Amino acid sequence: MGLILPRFEKAHGKTEAEICRRIIHAIFEQRLPPGERLTEELLAETFDVSRTIVRQAMARLSQDGILVKMPNVGSTVASPSRKETRDILTVRRMVEPEIVRTLAASITASGLAQLHEHLEAEAEARKNDARGTLVRLVGEFHLRLAELTGNHVLVQLITRLQTLTCLAILLHAQEYEACPPGEHIRITDAIARRDGETAAHEMVRHLNHVEMDLKLDGEDKASNFSETMAWLRGA
Repeated sequence: MGLILPRFEKAHGKTEAEICRRIIHAIFEQRLPPGERLTEELLAETFDVSRTIVRQAMARLSQDGILVKMPNVGSTVASPSRKETRDILTVRRMVEPEIVRTLAASITASGLAQLHEHLEAEAEARKNDARGTLVRLVGEFHLRLAELTGNHVLVQLITRLQTLTCLAILLHAQEYEACPPGEHIRITDAIARRDGETAAHEMVRHLNHVEMDLKLDGEDKASNFSETMAWLRGA
């Protein structure tokens, strides 16, 4: 499969952080699949920036586990295994219920307005059958919750976890229709009522639903190099 990057405007002068954000945006919209090879030359041309800036962006994404450096290959988009995906969702169940508990106790009217505006955008994407946009928006809902806490460390963590979850969906979900429309609404309604326990419960339920859709019960198939070489020889 060839690389398909979204058609952004010319990115001359863009920063390392902006390049990272745009690559993550492409993953959220399922435009960059797991295992896709990315080179400094290609990204420098795509974003119209120096290879030095691209190198910094790729190093940052590699540090977050979103890109993986492969010997004699270069950098590829991460391909989370089933076990890695289960681990990712376990961490999310530890962290995200606490995020919504915190918001239920502290969210402002402006913060609630942002969440409702986001839910309206999700509904519009569903109505227009804009699947790529919808997949991105349902992922960004979780980032928006983290952003509203004002905790930069949480935002970085959830960005990484949600990006890896999007890649896992591409790898392991046979049919993924994004989140059912009511789940984000129920979380938001509980936050609006200042009901932290219900918000946390709805978040756990939601993340469990994501894991069920991914069908992670099977084991990852171990690669056997010698068997592969025998197959290539026709043995």
